[in-house]
Amino acid sequence: MFKKFLHFIVVFLFVQNSLLAQKQKADSLAKLLTVEKTDTGKVKLLWELAGLVNVYDPEKALLLAQQGLSLSTRIKYAEGESKSLGALANTFLILGNYPKALEFNLRKLKLEEKRNNPRNLAFALMNTGIVYRYQEQYQDALSYYYRSDSVIRQNNLEEIKYYIFMNLGDVYDKMNNTDSAFSYFNKSLILSNSLKNDDYIGNSMTGLGHTYLKQGNYPFALLNYHTAIDHLRTANDDIVICEAALGLATLFQKQQLKDSAIHYANISLSLASKDGFLEKQLEATKFLAKLYENEKNVDSAFVYIKGVQALNDSLNSKSKIREIQVISSNEKLRQQEIEENKKLAQKERKQQLQYLFIGIFIPGFFLLTLLLSRIRIHTRVIKILGILSLLILFEYLTLLLHPTVANLTNHTPVYEMFIFVSIAALLIPAHHRIELWLIEKLTRRNRSIKTKKINLKVNQPPG
Repeated sequence: MFKKFLHFIVVFLFVQNSLLAQKQKADSLAKLLTVEKTDTGKVKLLWELAGLVNVYDPEKALLLAQQGLSLSTRIKYAEGESKSLGALANTFLILGNYPKALEFNLRKLKLEEKRNNPRNLAFALMNTGIVYRYQEQYQDALSYYYRSDSVIRQNNLEEIKYYIFMNLGDVYDKMNNTDSAFSYFNKSLILSNSLKNDDYIGNSMTGLGHTYLKQGNYPFALLNYHTAIDHLRTANDDIVICEAALGLATLFQKQQLKDSAIHYANISLSLASKDGFLEKQLEATKFLAKLYENEKNVDSAFVYIKGVQALNDSLNSKSKIREIQVISSNEKLRQQEIEENKKLAQKERKQQLQYLFIGIFIPGFFLLTLLLSRIRIHTRVIKILGILSLLILFEYLTLLLHPTVANLTNHTPVYEMFIFVSIAALLIPAHHRIELWLIEKLTRRNRSIKTKKINLKVNQPPG
């Protein structure tokens, strides 16, 4: 009983320390957010903050990412939209809400397909594939992985190649296509060796260990698993050490080396228990239960079967909590979207009212100019008013055309400038002709009024 209590304290303290470090960093970003003045700066902090808190508070992460998305959409900050959509997708993936994760990844992908950022596009395609991989839709995952690989190769994105090789190797491993899995895991190993990254090397060699094990090449499987664990320990990657250790346990079981199999399965179980990796605990416990059952060791088998049941209960409880979180987060997200839509509608209504006011003001101003031209007033005033009427009219036309041109050119400044220069080339000559004609008409009427008044004075009979 004391050992169990002590074990609980160790796991609790490890998880608490890990979360504490993340929370401290999140608190620092939250403080920066309160003093940030620029909208783009706020968006950056929002998506970074969402990425930190999604592990321990996914609901808050969703709200932060949604705020970032709304603000970046309002200020037309495409990079902010992309990163915020990615943060939403990742949080829903953590929650296990794969349909929502896929929805936001596809929205991010649609946005990136219109931009000229190959790195973002490659990651958007890759992350979409990862969602399909989690749903065990491996052919769909491969489709997006290969599209990502194509973008990476065309743009020579060396820093991303490792990730696509590992993801392709992983899917082929899940599909038991050992030749393709070996090819991609080997490519990832060559690249990780050149980068001298222990974590990358350990992950690649674990993948190769799985492949050699399935191919029945036990000596090479043994070599890769052992070497992987050495590199993973250097990198402190405990979760993959659990996987590699269980791979060794499976290898020794196939070789009828029961004691070695139990030893490495217990290493995997102990490390998973220490770090709180429930899924890895369950895998190791199931392995040991099955092994003892096959050995007719009823007492030991019973202990681990009970452990499997307890872990399943924990995972089911965790799954139910996640389901509740998904429902709650979906509703909060919906309410936030409704609120944002209301704000956008109010903004659009305000803008429409301004356009309406300008639309009424222009003919009103022109009528005022006409009325003034009928009374005795200096010709220069009539000219200025006439020019102002035309300037306001042409500026109003530019205001009306700008949203259409912006959408047509996807907010590309060079194309917008070219279109407006072309429009100006047509409007400026027309503006000058209309201006000359209008001023001539208005001043002629004004001159005729003055002439009539002079004639009246001249022809007036003596009193």
